[in-house]
Amino acid sequence: MIEKLKRRQKIFTMSLLVVYCLALTWIILFKMCFSFQDLPNFRGINLIPFVGSVVINNQIDFNEIMNNILIFVPFGIYISMLKPDWTFLKRVAPIASVSLVFEVFQFIFAIGATDITDFIGNTLGGLLGIGVYFVLCKLFKTEIKTNKILNVIALIGTVCFIALFGLLILNND
Repeated sequence: MIEKLKRRQKIFTMSLLVVYCLALTWIILFKMCFSFQDLPNFRGINLIPFVGSVVINNQIDFNEIMNNILIFVPFGIYISMLKPDWTFLKRVAPIASVSLVFEVFQFIFAIGATDITDFIGNTLGGLLGIGVYFVLCKLFKTEIKTNKILNVIALIGTVCFIALFGLLILNND
């Protein structure tokens, strides 16, 4: 019975992860645009952390850094839910890899700036998500209960995101 419940939770979590990855791609690569013509057409690269793209009027734009961190927190949570037996570094690897792929694609397709600060922020967000999952597991005592609560929260967030996406589409026409 417990194994069947774990398997169903894992399938549900994987479905939510797929929706999350699609949303992440739309936000990061497609800049929340509905048309390829609306995408920015520039290519930039910044290999010096916390310099360049995050500096506005000679001050660091902490909002952009925080957004990059926050948007990857769910990734760390999802990876931890799906692979609780993985080591810490094994959980960090897909997070950093996906962030790196997004940064490289932005450069290749000239749809934004490739920025080491974004990579650091994204990876830090994933690390934070791994930490959140660890704390919640300690708080709720069991993996099954933790995953159930997180899946409900993720489902609510996903439904809200899809509703917002629908509103954006309706207002875009």
